[in-house]
Amino acid sequence: MEEVLRSGWITTGKKVKLFEKKIAEYVKTKSAVCLNSATAALEMCLRILDIGPGDEVITSAYTYTASCSVIKHVGATPVLIDTAKDSFYMNLESLENSITRKTKAIIAVDIAGRMCDYDKLLKIVKNKKYLFTPKNERQKAFGRILVIADAAHSFGASLCLKNSTWKKSGNVADFTAFSFHAVKNITTAEGGALTWRQTPKLNSKELYRDLMLLSLHGQSKDALAKANSDNWEYDIENFGYKCNMTDVSAAIGLSQLERYEKTLEKRKKIIKKYDNFLEKFNVKVFTHFSKNFISSGHLYLVNLIGKSEIFRNALIEKMAKLGVSMNVHYKPLPMFTAYKNLGFNIKNYSNAFNVYKNEITFPLHTLLTENDIEYVLQMFDRSFRG
Repeated sequence: MEEVLRSGWITTGKKVKLFEKKIAEYVKTKSAVCLNSATAALEMCLRILDIGPGDEVITSAYTYTASCSVIKHVGATPVLIDTAKDSFYMNLESLENSITRKTKAIIAVDIAGRMCDYDKLLKIVKNKKYLFTPKNERQKAFGRILVIADAAHSFGASLCLKNSTWKKSGNVADFTAFSFHAVKNITTAEGGALTWRQTPKLNSKELYRDLMLLSLHGQSKDALAKANSDNWEYDIENFGYKCNMTDVSAAIGLSQLERYEKTLEKRKKIIKKYDNFLEKFNVKVFTHFSKNFISSGHLYLVNLIGKSEIFRNALIEKMAKLGVSMNVHYKPLPMFTAYKNLGFNIKNYSNAFNVYKNEITFPLHTLLTENDIEYVLQMFDRSFRG
């Protein structure tokens, strides 16, 4: 960070390019594009694929609004899918039945750090490829509905695919959007990245260049390129947007990436302590680790079995008075005004509501000390029983 500040170059430059390179190496893809948020990464992904008016994009009713708002931003129609029973993930049978000839993409949501079942998702879109009519060469390169991962929570997570190959988040879905927001496992204060899997008919270099143009006003040279050239001239090739990452942000991300494996290990230890303690309570704890997946351990989700929304909210208030901040992830989208105004009704998403109504999120970050964890658990014991 000090190096960047002293260099006099604080906007998009060499550190951003290095961060992109390191992200691509970490997730084992050829390229990555750094942007100012995961939301921008999702939106630029839809735009670079020319998904817009007349198209449908499917996503989960159980997610943060960014997963869906980008669909509206590009003028496409969002299709919300209820979760499976007692699950935070989309009901894949309902998803399959919701695919139409207008469906161009699915935005899958990796909740709490654990990846979706991409084997099943990819199988579904292959089975439905007869409904897919590509609008351009990039869509044609895939020849089916695109699978886009909202991986805001899952940087560092891994999944064992059906062929027994382990792959990291960022190299499983067709496109993957990461978040480096202030509360994420790796932060750049604000920031995000987009990665994509190689496919034979996709020109990756051209895709990278077009994403660069799209994220900086359609300008053919960024400030660094102009500064390093004896020719100041540039072109505006399209009416792009402004969502580039700065070198200041990238420098923060690079320093965190160096120690990320230790970060993941600490999160895993905290999760195990919570898991062991909560075995004596009538609760359902979100599963972060199994023989088929390894979570990034971003959020610690707990369902209070048999408890109501009122009980859950009162428990959060009790804990707050005791100095412990707890949260809820997430309020289903059909419960919000903006989505009600689109015609969505929570009555049609009963599974999502049922996992929401008694969900509570425990503190989970690497600054928690042993004493902090003990205090959280003792206060939960007192508040839950009281």
